[in-house]
Formats: sequence, structure tokens, C-alpha cells
Amino acid sequence: MMRKGLGSGQGETKRLLAEEVFTHIASRIIDGTLAPGQRIRDVEVADELHVSRTPVREALQRLERLGMVTMYPSRYTEVTAVTPAVIAQTLEFAGYQAGVTTRMGLARFGDAERARLAELAEQMLTAQEGPEISRTRWAVFSYLSEHCDNTQQRALIQDAGVSLFRNLRDWVIPEDDRERMHQIYRDFRDAVLDGDGDRAEQLARAMHYV
Repeated sequence: MMRKGLGSGQGETKRLLAEEVFTHIASRIIDGTLAPGQRIRDVEVADELHVSRTPVREALQRLERLGMVTMYPSRYTEVTAVTPAVIAQTLEFAGYQAGVTTRMGLARFGDAERARLAELAEQMLTAQEGPEISRTRWAVFSYLSEHCDNTQQRALIQDAGVSLFRNLRDWVIPEDDRERMHQIYRDFRDAVLDGDGDRAEQLARAMHYV
């Protein structure tokens, strides 16, 4: 949550302020507090967080670029819906990015990093439906992005992460595909332990149907 009097801290830069406002609004969209179709008015957010409207507008513009809101100038901003088309597009994007990140990460990982990644992959096998599936998948690929030693890829995943998590939060594996998906998870874990970047990249994409 945003702290009261956020804008009054000495040395607070405009960039960091906008980042905190962005995180605050994004988290409320992700957890459903701000539901699809709900309107967001920058003046109300500014009053709630005790900041000016400028960092609120900057945060909303960033959320619009990520597809999480639609801005209607001089009127209001509206939270977008997660449609089947949005889910399909998100799975495609996540799959290709997961593959790239996996390839880069495994090329640089030592035994300790591979072991930790395998532990995270194991958690995907025991995850229940809905948010827990998204959480365990995100844990795997956020670990990869944080440790892939590529600044640009890490920044891309971090920025897109909020929309990826929101759009796939309630996505479920089709009932008739769960055993196959669990085998993909097991094969991915084994490829990670073997340091097989080619195989792990293919499996990371397969998890997202690409």
C-alpha cells in the first residue's frame, strides 16, 4: 500500500513517485479490487495517495501501454477486461519470452542456480488451479529473468510482469490436458538439471502452447 504523505519525502524523485503509484494501482487491478469496467479518476487517486495528479497520469499512461486500462482524455480511465483473445495473446507473448529467458539463463547458471530453478519448477506440479498456477509459473520465470545476466531482458519482463500476471491469473489448464502439462513440467525440471538449454527453451514455450 502507498504510504500517507508519499509526496512529501525529501529526495523523492518524480520517477520513483510514479513507480509507486503505478505499483499501487496495478496491484489493485491484479487482485480484483479494481474490476474490469471500473472507472479510475486521477484526481481521486491523487487525493487518496496524497500526491499530485502528474505521477498518477504517468502511472495510468504506463498501464494503458500494458493494456490494463483505457484512458479517455479529460474524462476518466477504465480498467480493461481480460477476454479470451487477451489471454491467447498473453500466453503467446509469455511463451516466447519464457523460452528466450530460459535459454539465456541456463547458459549462465551454475549447479546452485539450476538446483534452485528445479525446485521452483517442482512447485508447478503441485499447484492448484487459478492464481496458484500463475504464481508458481511466475516464480520460475521471474527467477530466470532476474538471474539471466541480461539487463534489457530483465527490464522487459519486470515491466510486462504485471499485465502477464493479471491476464493469466485465472487461466486454467484444460481438464483433458493436465497430465500432458504435468509431464512438460517434469521434463522442464529435468532439462534444467541437465543444463540442456535447447530442450528447456522448447518446454518453456510448450507450457504456454507456443
